[in-house]
Amino acid sequence: MYQLNLKMENSSIIKNKNRIEQFGEVNTQEKEVNNMLSLVNDECLRIDSRFLESACGDGNFLTNIFKKKLDIVFIKNKNDHVEFEKYALYSLSSLYGIEIQLDNVLKTRERLFQILNNYYLEKYNNSLIEEFVNSAKYILKKNIIHGDALSLKIASDKKKDIIFAEWSMVNSTDFKRRDYTFNELLAYQPIEGNNLFSDLGEQAFIPSPIKEFKPIHYLKIYDYFKTKS
Repeated sequence: MYQLNLKMENSSIIKNKNRIEQFGEVNTQEKEVNNMLSLVNDECLRIDSRFLESACGDGNFLTNIFKKKLDIVFIKNKNDHVEFEKYALYSLSSLYGIEIQLDNVLKTRERLFQILNNYYLEKYNNSLIEEFVNSAKYILKKNIIHGDALSLKIASDKKKDIIFAEWSMVNSTDFKRRDYTFNELLAYQPIEGNNLFSDLGEQAFIPSPIKEFKPIHYLKIYDYFKTKS
């Protein structure tokens, strides 16, 4: 048994070494993640603040941010599970990741969903309904991308641009989706006319969406979009 475990351990080391050499894959430890996130703690505590991890691995940063956001959502809506659902989904939709390793992409999506699922079960002693689960998983599919952040392309098709969906709440029940290419988001092309300015006094630019959809009820996101993209 000891010899078998030793072989398995060595095999894991070789696999990890190969991935480090080929893809620069490094797993950030929990303590380091928390120390780094403390530098932007105010943003982590905003439900609507968006985060993009361009090499998200298996989601160590995104999962920790999501936990912080869920705590804020619960504090504000603990006596109303429907309100919690809406804003929990909104906070989930604010998290984005790009990862070149498909197994990490799938793991990140699953980790984020399970955090939401387990949190709801713990706080409300009930399971999420199917429509909500479908909406959450669809958003994760659109937000956590199997791609190459260096080439700005989809990993499985180097001719296809990475496209992100921006999700916004337009009223008490409806989400609106706008799609942008990652390349466009990085280009910072100036808008015509008066410029907007960031809180830091720097010029801020508004990219143009490549596609825009009508607002849709948060429980109908999967049903509506499954036939469109």
